[in-house]
Amino acid sequence: MDLKQTLGDRALADEPLSRHTTSRIGGPADLFVEATSADDLGELVRLARRYLVPVFILGGGANILVSDTGMRGLVILNKARRLEFLGGGRVRAESGVLLPTLARECIAHGLSGLEWAIGVPGTVGGAIVGNAGAHGRDTAADVEQVWILGPDNNVRVWTKEELQFEYRSSRIKREGRERGGEGERELGGTRYVVLAAELELAQGSRAQLEARAAEFNEYRRRTQPPGASIGSMFKNPPGDAAGRLIDAAGLKGTRIGMAQISTLHANFFLNLGGATAHEVKTLIHLARTRVRERFGVELELEIELVGKWDS
Repeated sequence: MDLKQTLGDRALADEPLSRHTTSRIGGPADLFVEATSADDLGELVRLARRYLVPVFILGGGANILVSDTGMRGLVILNKARRLEFLGGGRVRAESGVLLPTLARECIAHGLSGLEWAIGVPGTVGGAIVGNAGAHGRDTAADVEQVWILGPDNNVRVWTKEELQFEYRSSRIKREGRERGGEGERELGGTRYVVLAAELELAQGSRAQLEARAAEFNEYRRRTQPPGASIGSMFKNPPGDAAGRLIDAAGLKGTRIGMAQISTLHANFFLNLGGATAHEVKTLIHLARTRVRERFGVELELEIELVGKWDS
């Protein structure tokens, strides 16, 4: 019996991942299944490993570009969304909890620190792996411990120190998947799986927190383009901004096929309708090349390229 037979009707074959990414781009997954809890997520990963099937965890679908050929093996959509308020500012969230949901619930409980996440289209798990952040604050500021399923299929708790957070990165991201060329990550190397996390937040005034979150939302609407995008394409280089460099290189508004560098913010690449991953990747290459030639700066991707790519 193979994995597909074991999962039965629960798994979908050849599910288009464009239905599950914020950019609305991505080829099919060989097998696609939803995880409904942290325990379920762990068991699905163990099951895939038992059958030696590559596995990829998909959260909110932001910050990834899935290749047009899709992804081999099993893609697990993480809908593990239990959220508990433990008292004293402590919050335990499963890794599939959506960041805007977490931010709103924390504000409702008078807990401060996550207002920046009110409009960020991601999950707790993805935020921890990539140390997501905005407005001068990041995930690392509030995480205390994280439950991790390791390559030995055992769960252990990692401390903040063990997570080794860096700007838009963590030990999980750096060590968690095998690397392909130019930083692409091949499906099948998911060594560490975030199951849940505990955060420690400060007490705050609900009215003030709501006002701050509203300001952040308004700033986001004013400075970031609407529509289907991946999110911030490149990390900001030290002392500068990727969007400013791309704009100064004369690329704002540049279009290849149905993919376009935003005319509002040049670090956002848009799907105008029917764009392919190949078109977006061509724009990525153009932006990197032009910025390197003009300013001597090597732009580093903030998003991840996943699936199988031609060199």
